Amino acid sequence: MNNLNYNKSIELLLKCSSEAGFLASAQDISNYKRVWARDGVICGLAALASENDELIETFDKTLETLATHQHRIGTIPSNVSIKNDQVDVSYGGLAGRVDAITWFVIGVCQFAYYKNDPSHVQKYKSHIDKCLTLLEAWEFNNKHLLYVPLSGNWADEYIADGYVLYDQLLRVWALKSYNRFINDNDINNKIDNIIKQIEVNFFPNTEGEKFHERAFNEIEFKSYLPCSFSPSGYKIQFDAFANALALILNIGDEDFQKRQLHYAFDLASNTKLGLVPSFWPPITPEDEHWSLLKNNCKYEFRNYPFEFHNGGSWAMVNGFLGIALYHKHEIQKTDVLLEKIHHANEIEDFSFYENFNTKTRKPNGVPYCAWSAASAVLLHQTRYNNFKVLI
Repeated sequence: MNNLNYNKSIELLLKCSSEAGFLASAQDISNYKRVWARDGVICGLAALASENDELIETFDKTLETLATHQHRIGTIPSNVSIKNDQVDVSYGGLAGRVDAITWFVIGVCQFAYYKNDPSHVQKYKSHIDKCLTLLEAWEFNNKHLLYVPLSGNWADEYIADGYVLYDQLLRVWALKSYNRFINDNDINNKIDNIIKQIEVNFFPNTEGEKFHERAFNEIEFKSYLPCSFSPSGYKIQFDAFANALALILNIGDEDFQKRQLHYAFDLASNTKLGLVPSFWPPITPEDEHWSLLKNNCKYEFRNYPFEFHNGGSWAMVNGFLGIALYHKHEIQKTDVLLEKIHHANEIEDFSFYENFNTKTRKPNGVPYCAWSAASAVLLHQTRYNNFKVLI
C-alpha cells in the first residue's frame, strides 16, 4: 500500500473541485478547466471510493451541473464551463459525445447506491428517461446496438466508429445500474438483447445472425474483442478500456475472459511504463487507416504512433483494467498495475499527466489531470478497502 501516492491523488482531486463539480485538470489549459461528463463521473467514482465528504459533495455538484444543462432532446453535455456566471455548454466538437449520456446515468445510480438513497435516482428520473429514449433512437435500425459517429466518445480523435464496443458496454452498465432501482422488465429484456448482440457480433465462434456477416467472416479474431465495426468492416485494434469493461461486466465465457486478461497484462508488462496502451497496435503512416486518423482532429494532430489514443498509455484506462483484474481474483497482477499507475502519476514531481508515449515514457497531454488521480484512488480503494462499483 502506497499512502504517499494515494494522498497525492486525493490532494489533486481536491484541487480539481469547483462549485460546479470536478474540473478535468487543475491547470487552466485549453478546455480542461470545465466540468466534463465522463471525467467528472470517473472522478466521482473515486470520490465515493475515497469516502471523502468534500469530494463526494463535488460529485453531487457535477451531476447537478450535467443535469441542469441537459439538452431538451436528452443529450447530456460533453462539458460545461461556468465562469463569472457565464455558462458555456458543449455537447461535442466535431461530433456529439455518446458516452456523456451513459456516464451520467452510471454516475447518478452509483451515487444513490453509495448513499443507499433511491430518492437520488428519482430526483433525476426524468433526465435518465430522456437519456435512455435518445440512446434507443441512436440505434437507428432498432437492433439493440448504438451507432456511434467518428469522434463520438472519449477516444475523440481515434478511428473507432459505427458499432463501437466501448459504448455498447457503457450502455449495458448504465441500464443495469438504473434497473437496480426501478426493476423494469422491459429494461431487463433490453439488457439481455444488447448483451446477445455484443456476443454475436464481437466474439469469435458465436451463433446468431451477424450485423455484417461478410466482414465478420473476414476478420482474424485475437485474444481480445475488436474495437468497432461499421458498414465498411471491422477495426480490430485492441481497445483496453472496452475489454476491461467487458471483464468487469462479466460478458463472455470464462476461457475467453482468461485470454483477454492474459493478453492485456502481458502487453502492459512488455512496455517501459508497465501500463497497457489505450489502443494497440499503433497506426502508422503505412497503415490503411492512417488518413482517417490524421484528419480526425479539430486543432492539432496528437495521434502520432505510441501517443495519445494511438498506442499511448493512460493511467485512467489502466485503473479500469486493474479493477477487472481484481474482479477476476488476479490480486498480484492488480498490485503490480496499481504500482505502475502510481509510478506514472509521480513522474515530474507528481504531475499526473494525461497520458504517455508508450515507447519512450515521455509525458503527453495535460498535467495535473483529475482522472489520472481518480484511477489511482479508485483502484487503491477497490484493492484495499473492497470498494465495489454498482454493476
